[in-house]
Amino acid sequence: MLIGKTDRVEFCGTMKYSVEINGAKRTVDIDGETPLLWVLRDTLDLKGTKFGCGAAQCGACTVHMNGHPIRACQTPIASVGDARITTIEAIGDSKVGKHVQEAWIELDVPQCGYCQAGQIMSATALLTRNPAPTDHDINVAMSGNVCRCATYTRIRAAIKHAAKAGSI
Repeated sequence: MLIGKTDRVEFCGTMKYSVEINGAKRTVDIDGETPLLWVLRDTLDLKGTKFGCGAAQCGACTVHMNGHPIRACQTPIASVGDARITTIEAIGDSKVGKHVQEAWIELDVPQCGYCQAGQIMSATALLTRNPAPTDHDINVAMSGNVCRCATYTRIRAAIKHAAKAGSI
């Protein structure tokens, strides 16, 4: 493959990446353009993060990078660097994440459940930065997460419930 306008030739292949996933350093030997989603699911066997659209439009693949929600389907592993990645498997280790997961269960939020990992990741990021969100704040933070079963009313209620639990 020709790189830029030089005569240098680079062979495509794998490279070792050391990444922090859920508080543990992991090393993967993989092509740098591989989306983080597939590294998590196929290489590290963390199946909680889901594939939805592959275009960062549905939110099913949401994980946290340094506490901020990102779409793992469009994040190449080479761009992760020394960032901290948190997946649904570890979100309950944080106080806010635990409250969100408990609210999801108490209010019976999931219907089919496919999108819920991404929903929980986005809700946890919202409540971490804004412990008392308004309806508008919730709408903005959750707008990138699609639920085909349309459990949006229960999702909003669970976010408010988790916010109350966190303020006690």
